[in-house]
Amino acid sequence: MNSVSVILPILNEADYLVNCVEAILKQKFSGQLEVVLAIGPSVDNTMEIAQELARNDSRIKIIENPSGRTAAGLNLAINRSTSPVIVRVDGHSNIPENYIELAVELLNKTGAVNVGGLMAAEGRTTFERAVASAMRSPLGVGAAKFHTGGQSGEVDTVYLGVFKRDALLAVGGFNEHFTRAQDWELNYRLRKNGGKIYFDPRLTVTYRPRRSLIALARQYFEYGRWRRVVSRTHKGTINLRYLAPPLTMLGVIFSLFLGMAHPLLFIPALVYFVFLLLSSFMIGKSLKEVFYLPIVRATMQMCWGAGFITSPKRLANS
Repeated sequence: MNSVSVILPILNEADYLVNCVEAILKQKFSGQLEVVLAIGPSVDNTMEIAQELARNDSRIKIIENPSGRTAAGLNLAINRSTSPVIVRVDGHSNIPENYIELAVELLNKTGAVNVGGLMAAEGRTTFERAVASAMRSPLGVGAAKFHTGGQSGEVDTVYLGVFKRDALLAVGGFNEHFTRAQDWELNYRLRKNGGKIYFDPRLTVTYRPRRSLIALARQYFEYGRWRRVVSRTHKGTINLRYLAPPLTMLGVIFSLFLGMAHPLLFIPALVYFVFLLLSSFMIGKSLKEVFYLPIVRATMQMCWGAGFITSPKRLANS
């Protein structure tokens, strides 16, 4: 495996694209490298930035992704790529200089069809840093290894991923029906086809959180909606970790509603909010983060739960 193709679905990434691509081009990997940018219909100057990058480096190729959807862009980039190893990167993420070299080594060593590591969320503003702290904590969005870290080994899914091309093509690539959860869904099919998904915490990818509470709420609502679609599409894939947010949301709502009839019934909701407040001191790295963390975590958990519960069955069939 002496050549790799790095594929990126890009939409409205003008603020991040240059740093993202530069980090890819500076990889220590000694083999051949190509970068395929699948550019969606951006409303900023993403396309102009991408074209300038391509003019300055022949390793960069640009294709258009008319739908702007992530899975469609990824499949277009895969079809345009030429290497036996496919490295998935997002336009608002950054990979360290040894990322590709280590990933290829792990593919060879473990026999896995996809390897990935830690989604290292990093914020620039206090709000973003609070979101990042919540994402990295088991008390924020759960204990998935790609969020919180842990020992290397086989897992259900990883963040982004570095794939063996043959295995990826064997299952038909990304499912373009999914607008979210497409990584989990793909890794499920890879595992059902006999493949191994491998996590190694040394494969860290810098992730930039959403900039506002509204954007965060929309993101996690969609996460919940599409995780429900995965569970409907692939029976038996749900577990308690995914049921925790909707059950918590329902418990809080019923507690608040029934508490109007009897004050003691407010207790479950009160316990939840006190837990959010006190545990934020364990998660936050500064008092400013602690101030934001209760509302950030409540938004992430409640919106994920709301999305999961209200996800229409037609999404699984459309």
